[in-house]
Amino acid sequence: MPILCVIGDGQLARMMQTAAIELGQSVRVLASSLDASAAQVAADVVLGDYTNLDELRAVTAGSTAVTFDHEHVPNEHLETLIAEGINVQPRPEALINAQDKLVMRTRLKELGAPVPPFAAIESIEDAEKFWNAVEGRVCLKARRGGYDGKGVWFPVSFDELKDLTQELLANGTPLMAEEKVNLVRELSAMVSRRPSGEVKAWPVVESIQKDGICWFAIAPAPGLKEELRAEAERVAIKTAEVLGVTGNLAVELFETPEGIFVNELAMRPHNTGHWTQNGCVTDQFEQHVRAVLDMPLGSTETLQEWTVMANVLGAPEDPEMPMPERMVEVWKRFPDAKIHFYGKGHRPGRKIGHVNMTGAGDVEELRRNGELAAHFLVHAEWKDQ
Repeated sequence: MPILCVIGDGQLARMMQTAAIELGQSVRVLASSLDASAAQVAADVVLGDYTNLDELRAVTAGSTAVTFDHEHVPNEHLETLIAEGINVQPRPEALINAQDKLVMRTRLKELGAPVPPFAAIESIEDAEKFWNAVEGRVCLKARRGGYDGKGVWFPVSFDELKDLTQELLANGTPLMAEEKVNLVRELSAMVSRRPSGEVKAWPVVESIQKDGICWFAIAPAPGLKEELRAEAERVAIKTAEVLGVTGNLAVELFETPEGIFVNELAMRPHNTGHWTQNGCVTDQFEQHVRAVLDMPLGSTETLQEWTVMANVLGAPEDPEMPMPERMVEVWKRFPDAKIHFYGKGHRPGRKIGHVNMTGAGDVEELRRNGELAAHFLVHAEWKDQ
């Protein structure tokens, strides 16, 4: 069978494996250990280090295409693989925009996408200049490596900003800053694009965060004005086309009283797209596999009026009730709950799975039910009892 090589061993690679099987593909995973989420279910697992060029050569040999469940593979290695005839999707010239936030901001501004004011921070003087320019409304970010709220700081005084800048630069962390926006809520616009150019978009969703981690997604975003919905979709499609993204692109957005602003980009399946597994004709994992193999894209039509996705995040203490019993209790109360687990052990705050629920009518009731189901899976008790 054709071999789709996935660099990365997390839950995104695990769920790509399921989609690829149904499309007649064989997935080969580069994993750090055999008990990693994707390595547990893939038939073809190679243990190795994604920063090692020789190990990348070994795992990608003979593959139809190479894709990723994270953006951290060194681009110089990907360039070498491409020069040696390996089909890498997405390409490094697109990936750099998801790897380096300053590069992303600069490129998005060039193509006319809405972004907040930003600047490179390479000294205390840069930090002071930006602090004054935005009257103290500063969000400081590590340019590389941040995720789930990590690598982001909101200093409340210039002294705090100065101390953070000094410490982080001394530790070798490249920095940028952007103006803190008047946030109404967070949105996510997802599209998928083939190398030959076809693009399809899913409905824009609302993303709700908890401690910097995506906790909830509601599709489509309730009460979103049509002009903002259309703008979010337009920005996502244009970004995919201009940057040459192949596979999935998630454009995380801020909704503000002034309009929408791009927050970050992810060039792979994304947490805010998990709802598509039960809410769309074609889910994000199948679509990503189709796209990177340059196969015709599937319909992104919704199957119900609403779909909610609730992440299952590890509790401070893992309850004694075994997880299979918790699942049974959830299904007794909510037989329509679709539970997806990642094969990960308990750790406080860790993403160990998610629950999808679809329905029509009262989206708030559906959201409450999704929250109740996820809460029981985490704590083995009903939040409303």
